[in-house]
Amino acid sequence: MAAAYRMLGSVTDAEDAVQEAYARWYALGDDRRRDVRVPAAWLMTTVSRICLDTLRSARVRRERSVGEWLPEPVPGSPTWTSCGANGVPDDPAEQAALLGSLDLAVLVVMETMSPAERVAFVLHDVFSYRYEEISPVLDRTAQACRQLAFEARRKARAASAGNTDYGGRVPPEVRTAFRLAWEAGDLTALVRQLAPGAGAVVDGGGLVSAPSEPVRGAREVAGMLLAARRRQADLVIDEGEVNGSPGLVARDASGAVLAVVALGMAAGAVHQVWVVRDPRKLLRWNGLGRVGTG
Repeated sequence: MAAAYRMLGSVTDAEDAVQEAYARWYALGDDRRRDVRVPAAWLMTTVSRICLDTLRSARVRRERSVGEWLPEPVPGSPTWTSCGANGVPDDPAEQAALLGSLDLAVLVVMETMSPAERVAFVLHDVFSYRYEEISPVLDRTAQACRQLAFEARRKARAASAGNTDYGGRVPPEVRTAFRLAWEAGDLTALVRQLAPGAGAVVDGGGLVSAPSEPVRGAREVAGMLLAARRRQADLVIDEGEVNGSPGLVARDASGAVLAVVALGMAAGAVHQVWVVRDPRKLLRWNGLGRVGTG
């Protein structure tokens, strides 16, 4: 699940990939399963191949979708991994890599990669697989896999250069100041929290209202957020953990989550706002997700 979610940016698609991999495992039969020396490696290879196929078809679907598309946010810091105690790797560097790669900003950057680049990047840079181990997953030479991962890192650096601390976390005090300004409807205070060239992307999934294109400029972004606040008179804005980083959760008076907000930082100011409003991506935030998915 940890690898599949990072490859696909969707909990539902990741669950489907993992379930399909286990279905293929049990379809092998007892004799063939006994011949597999490292079942975990077999399962990771199979899941990665399924994700590769899913990414190729998902790219076509997303190009046809209405408005902007964002990864599905997850509450808290799910690990979905059996390594180490309590699902947390023993190595602090591995812990940092897993948490950093969960950040919504990083998942957005991964959308700029080709399917093969994304799979190579996740397996090598996040889960420390050797290129020789990635080779059979992508059906390419180890050198070709090395080049794919290199190109993925180049795209990640280009996407994050001058914009965000790649994999960094928004300081809680910045998140709090942003929330208070939004909650108070204070345009001046909210603009002060935003970088001059700040941008916002809203994913409504074609089901709820959302700008069809990214919003640019601090005043424009602040105006959009305050307009949403005025339209939803009972809006309650809470602080929460979004993909392992400080974020915001907007609810109505009944407690139903209407939007999840992740923030990107640059030079001490919020430079990017990602707002997920697609109800299908908020099921887990409303307690309606599949059991056992974090």
